[in-house]
Amino acid sequence: QVQLVESGGGLVQTGGSLRLSCAASGRADSPYAMGWFRQAPGKEREFVAVISWSGTNTYYADSVKGRFTISRDNAKNTMYLQMNSLKPEDTAVYYCNAGAWVRIVNDRGRGGYWGQGTQVTVSS
Repeated sequence: QVQLVESGGGLVQTGGSLRLSCAASGRADSPYAMGWFRQAPGKEREFVAVISWSGTNTYYADSVKGRFTISRDNAKNTMYLQMNSLKPEDTAVYYCNAGAWVRIVNDRGRGGYWGQGTQVTVSS
């Protein structure tokens, strides 16, 4: 079992920055990729970014490419999402997920572990 806790959300103006963190605890059966998803009111949860266990490989949704950066520090069991040039459409609850890369990218994180989410609000 892996437990995930997100933090770092808040209210920011358009063009501002936030850094989200996802702290992991517990033990998994095998090394896992980690990803970020978000869900805006009235919309389905959508993929944002993923990072491999080693941190070597990353992949982003087109909507955040060039503005968001995903990273992880396995020594601290923590994943991060640096969000720059924020837009009102980035407003959502952001969730972290731990599991298989292919499930994170192609299957909405199905079968993985989830955190409770952190709210990000971007004002115009």
